[in-house]
Amino acid sequence: MDDTLSQLVDDIHLSGGEFRYVEACAPWGFRFEAHGLSSFHLVLAGQVELSVEGETPVRLEAGDMAVLSSGRDHTMRDLATPAGGHWPDLAAQIHGHSHEPVRIGEGEQPTATLLSARFRFDAEMARPLLSALPSVLLIRGISDQPPPWLRIGLEFLADEGIGRPGRQAIVNRLAGILFIECLRTHLDSLPEGASNWLRALRDPALSAVLSAMHQRPGHAWNVPELAALACLSRSAFAERFTQVLGLPPLSYLAEHRMRLAAWQLRHTRQPVCRIAEMVGYASETAFSQAFKRSHGCAPSRYRQQSGDAAGA
Repeated sequence: MDDTLSQLVDDIHLSGGEFRYVEACAPWGFRFEAHGLSSFHLVLAGQVELSVEGETPVRLEAGDMAVLSSGRDHTMRDLATPAGGHWPDLAAQIHGHSHEPVRIGEGEQPTATLLSARFRFDAEMARPLLSALPSVLLIRGISDQPPPWLRIGLEFLADEGIGRPGRQAIVNRLAGILFIECLRTHLDSLPEGASNWLRALRDPALSAVLSAMHQRPGHAWNVPELAALACLSRSAFAERFTQVLGLPPLSYLAEHRMRLAAWQLRHTRQPVCRIAEMVGYASETAFSQAFKRSHGCAPSRYRQQSGDAAGA
């Protein structure tokens, strides 16, 4: 499961990780205008309330982490502070890299301390993962006795000096590690029999198949070959895959190939014929027809529109 999870997280292209410590002095509150970016908040001291519009507020205590992977705006406040104030936007203050904490509130001494971060996924590549996660992913009680992955990560972040070569790559990796560990915890909490894209990672048969599909999207996979990887009969494999992931195996593969092709068109200058080969199409014509069915326009037009949007 771990290797498959690592592969899938690599596929979503986590980037732009930025961290900032927050010292909050009651009365206090802040809003977080995410602009589509994912975020997390680790409460290091104190108690806070997290609110996402349309959902029940969540109380967080020291040691709790909240991950908002879907990029939704939210607010956080002191428990005694009335909601709805004119609060600063914390997201706007998580720019670049600074060890100097952001101070929020009117008091003199902090009543809560947080580590807040934001980062981005490629929205298209991350769609299956994000659709399988709750809007707020809660990890309770991890910093009273920090697990090694968190303790080492925080120490590394504190030691990582400003302006050092490769710092952004290091911070992105650290954000990826934190995210993977949160996903592991969430996976362990999923009930048996849940139909969920993430649930497939706990199924050794389906995990092996997902890993193979994502590692070799250009291979001419067929159901008998995938069933053999799963060590199941063809019918049993197809039924289990469809039940858990909501799509037949080759339909899932086709959607993944189109997401991967779209990413290549947006982020590389690879010729369309090469991208067609990378995602398993024998001819550029067949690929272009499949892409147009999926995205509503030809690959060349999609690339042009993506470039226009990026330059706007």
